[in-house]
Amino acid sequence: MECTINKVMGVVVVEPVGRLDFDSAKQFEDQLVAEIISAAVAGAGVAIDCSALGYVSSAGLRAFLVAARTAKSKATKLAVCGLSAGVQDVFEMSGFGRIITILSDRDAVLAEMGAS
Repeated sequence: MECTINKVMGVVVVEPVGRLDFDSAKQFEDQLVAEIISAAVAGAGVAIDCSALGYVSSAGLRAFLVAARTAKSKATKLAVCGLSAGVQDVFEMSGFGRIITILSDRDAVLAEMGAS
């Protein structure tokens, strides 16, 4: 899995590409936590744009959970957007909609975080 990070209108946008599974989850988690901590210092929110993410395993879900806990502890906004139907099903079945803000697309995230 590849991951790109950009800052868009004051929001850190993390874009994972490919499959988030056991082999890639720890690296993604570490990178995501570091970005959340940096964003908290800068007073920015973090958006995870999953439009190019095709699969999430339970290990991948753990990375999202750790990110949500980190964001909460740092009082930093965190949202996920662009979930494919399959990934959205996994998020809904696992109850992640109660843990992480899920929005339709990047524009919705930017509006939610007050960046537009």
